[in-house]
Amino acid sequence: MADFLFVLILVFVTAGFLFGQVLALLNHRQRFKPVPSILKGVYSPERYNKYIEYKKVSYRFGLLISWLSFAATLLMLNGGFVLVDSLAHAWTDSSVFQALIFFGTFGLAADLLCTPFDVYDTFVIDQRFGFNKTTWQVYVTDKLKSWVLAAVIGGGLLSLIVWMYALLGADFWWLAWLTITTFSLLMSLFYSNLIVPLFNRQTPLEEGELRSALQDLATRTGFGLKDIYIIDGSKRSTRANAYFTGLGRMKRIVLYDTLLQKHTTAQIVSVLAHEIGHYRKKHTLKTLVLSVIQTGIVLYLFSLVVGSPLMYEALGSSYQSFHLGLVVFLILYSPVSTITSIGLNYMSRRFEFQADRFAAENADAGEMVASLRLLTSDNLSDLTPHPAYVFVNYSHPPLRERIEAIQKVGGSQVKQG
Repeated sequence: MADFLFVLILVFVTAGFLFGQVLALLNHRQRFKPVPSILKGVYSPERYNKYIEYKKVSYRFGLLISWLSFAATLLMLNGGFVLVDSLAHAWTDSSVFQALIFFGTFGLAADLLCTPFDVYDTFVIDQRFGFNKTTWQVYVTDKLKSWVLAAVIGGGLLSLIVWMYALLGADFWWLAWLTITTFSLLMSLFYSNLIVPLFNRQTPLEEGELRSALQDLATRTGFGLKDIYIIDGSKRSTRANAYFTGLGRMKRIVLYDTLLQKHTTAQIVSVLAHEIGHYRKKHTLKTLVLSVIQTGIVLYLFSLVVGSPLMYEALGSSYQSFHLGLVVFLILYSPVSTITSIGLNYMSRRFEFQADRFAAENADAGEMVASLRLLTSDNLSDLTPHPAYVFVNYSHPPLRERIEAIQKVGGSQVKQG
């Protein structure tokens, strides 16, 4: 039975990998389809050639990384996980420290092995196509800060959950669920205040035409806006973005400085209207609630099998370690996780349509389309993604669908080309 379970693990890992490869190939081939008339002019001829070349390079590079990752996973399943688990047991009898050693070893090793590829992606590919603004100093500093945060936050949360399991056995799940839920809520409230400043500088938008226009929009839409923050995204990339974070009085709108550099006041107002739409439609709260429910279900299912000897015998381990059982469970749960992810992405795309509609109703729909077209061009985003790839992976609707939906609301305001 243990041998059958091990084969099942290999089947799930391989099937998931091949499924991802097929989708990536379909999406890459789709890029060479004719551009729909509604998207004409998003790219100039020169920019379009650059887009195609960028996607070719990125696809080939992604292919290399995915195959290496798949090979590394198979290596870990065929003795790697058990070897590190055995070393952890040899070093300490504490289940908490064993879990920290296990995940710390693999986490650090994976990060170190991925770093050369990440460096190439950042300083060669992104540099070549005009995206990268990161310096070596910023890159190294970011890496060190990420390690510290992973050790403090991730290690602390892991230690607490393993301790709960040692104390309560299979009944640990409900207390772990409560702990993770509390942590998620705190992160939703304070992420932009506590974590973001470790990596980026956030400053209130200065008085002027833009601030007045944004404040007027907030007032008209009933959005209690204390301040609008500008984040120095340009220290790392030329890509522009904006996001809404927080709940209640802790809510915050953050605009990238690159957005201000390339977009007009009317376009930025439409972007803010979209973010306010997420707030007014309670998308952040709905997403948080669904995440909490999903976490509870996963923890409960894990509690049903964590003590089963088969979970550990499948990998050839003589120890019934919580962390090793978690690895096996997450692999076996992966088909369900994929389906859940598809559902959440579908919901997210619905939310984006709703926020777009809100923006089109409360700002200039034509300016919003212009902003979306500009963002697509600046980021070299796909114009003709494959429907299957969108269905599985996209959290935002493709540009064509967004423009068509906005046109239904904005009517004559929206111009093509």
